[in-house]
Amino acid sequence: MIRIGILGGAGYTAGELIRLLLHHPEAQLVFVNSESNAGNLLTDVHEGLYGDTDMRFTSEMPFDAVDVVFFCFGHGKSEAFLREHHIPATVKIIDLAQDFRLAASKPYDSTQPYTPDNHDFVYGLPEINRQRIAAARHVANPGCFATCIQLGLLPAAHMQLIDNDVMVNAITGSTGAGVKPGATTHFSWRTDNLSVYKAFRHQHVPEIRQSLKQEQASFSAAIDFIPYRGNFARGIFATEVLRTQAQADAIVEGYKAFYAHEPFTHYVDKPLDMKQVVNTNKALVHCDVIDGKLLVTACIDNLLKGAVGQAVQNMNLMFGISETTGLGLKPSAF
Repeated sequence: MIRIGILGGAGYTAGELIRLLLHHPEAQLVFVNSESNAGNLLTDVHEGLYGDTDMRFTSEMPFDAVDVVFFCFGHGKSEAFLREHHIPATVKIIDLAQDFRLAASKPYDSTQPYTPDNHDFVYGLPEINRQRIAAARHVANPGCFATCIQLGLLPAAHMQLIDNDVMVNAITGSTGAGVKPGATTHFSWRTDNLSVYKAFRHQHVPEIRQSLKQEQASFSAAIDFIPYRGNFARGIFATEVLRTQAQADAIVEGYKAFYAHEPFTHYVDKPLDMKQVVNTNKALVHCDVIDGKLLVTACIDNLLKGAVGQAVQNMNLMFGISETTGLGLKPSAF
């Protein structure tokens, strides 16, 4: 059994992660840390777990009792935590924040504190980094928007098709904003509503660029990304447009070949809808070529393939078991 600890256990991602791990046949959940909830039942916060567990949150962090620890912190907190705490070298780390997603600019020096420029985290997108993840001690789980957008564009980059600016529109559910209430997550504001935020300045763009350059070294075009807040709880639906002279049949065959052996990412011949992936670790992708423009649509569940489902997939790879273990989830669909 893989012995597991969770840090930052009270948020949406931690709740989904606990749900997956409690039903994972190779996982043993040892502790869920939350300073503010120490002593409370997990079900006091994650009420969807009633009947599944009688575990309690703890303020303790017994790293010597686990094989892997998941960081479910807010962005910026993972780096600070590693500066202040020692985690044994035998314990693997899967970080769901953005702190270490970009490759370090210089060789890792283990005698120095972890920083964005000094770390050994592997970017955890299995579709392009499977072997590196399997050999990694530390993995930085991709962002939710980044996962969806990359999976839509990576086959095009692999075919060296992205030689002009890419226009991306993507809409996400309210759970993407985290569990802490805010003005734009309040039900009476978000319901029957739609809004843009962080246009052309979203924090996930650098990691998207990094992965596209991994497949197409010449890639230098702009990614003009406009994110939308959706009036639903979970899911991401993205549309991506670039100009191309390539033929539709060749593009579709390239996409199918790129994902032919992927367990969770699939090319679909028909137009997509988001409910096909909600509550699963799947990513679905579809292409159309219209008047010299390639239109790619892609969709994922932001909490699963966009967060903890992919994190469990990475854990499976890191421990040498089938990457689909514990992830046979049914889409909501209706």
